Amino acid sequence: MKKILLVVDGSNYSKGALEFAKWLNEKNKILLVGLFIPKIDYGYLWTYAEEGVNSTMFLPITHDINNSEINKTIETFVDDCKRNDIQYRVHKEYEGSALSVIMNESRFADLLLLGSETFYNDYYSTELSEHIKDTLHEIECPAIVLPEKYRIPITNVVAYDGSKSSVFALKQFIYLFPEFANNETILVNSKSDSKNTIPNQILIEELATKHFDNLTIFKNNFEPENYFDTIKLKAESAILISGAYGRGGIGGLFHTSFLSNIIKKHGVPVFITHK
Repeated sequence: MKKILLVVDGSNYSKGALEFAKWLNEKNKILLVGLFIPKIDYGYLWTYAEEGVNSTMFLPITHDINNSEINKTIETFVDDCKRNDIQYRVHKEYEGSALSVIMNESRFADLLLLGSETFYNDYYSTELSEHIKDTLHEIECPAIVLPEKYRIPITNVVAYDGSKSSVFALKQFIYLFPEFANNETILVNSKSDSKNTIPNQILIEELATKHFDNLTIFKNNFEPENYFDTIKLKAESAILISGAYGRGGIGGLFHTSFLSNIIKKHGVPVFITHK
């Protein structure tokens, strides 16, 4: 049984993330922990900026807690879990920063679910990817970022460049989701060079073929986003598996709108993790 963490800030409850948890529970029973935290107190923004705090995720959780709003959201979560026979827990935290709370809870979870359209979307919509970027960098378990509307994946698209991070992400995906082993799996060579060679091709084939029955490996270099543009029909029911490349790497992905574009343009889940 996997312990899965679903983060809810204020009333920003992701039905898309809940639907994914529901589907996983139908395959293999899970424990779904709803982590309910108030909204960030943006009144501290300028004060903390003067102290060198460069992320709103490090701001204190608001002291003006709307308990009725949070309790109503918790009731919806509990009703959804009971209706779908999902074992659940409710965690509420009102102290510290949003990021410190999420980071601590993630240390004791197998997987974190984030709603890409709901997660801290009350400040400015353009800041959404920054919130997700900071969270993905700090959490201590793998995560799936989910749009509100998508299809349950029938295709796994692996962004592989031979790096330690990309292999680690693939292995974590394999271990966490045996449910996806029978999916069509496409390993995309995302390493940028002029040789169109797959790094450690024999080794990655030995690993991947033992876990995926229907595997295709593309030797040509692809930017995964361009690959999704090429196979739109498959991408509409796919999940992208991507490693994180440290602070600078994740920042680069998000500053170029890589993962944001994948989610916004194609409405697919994105699995990402780092050591």
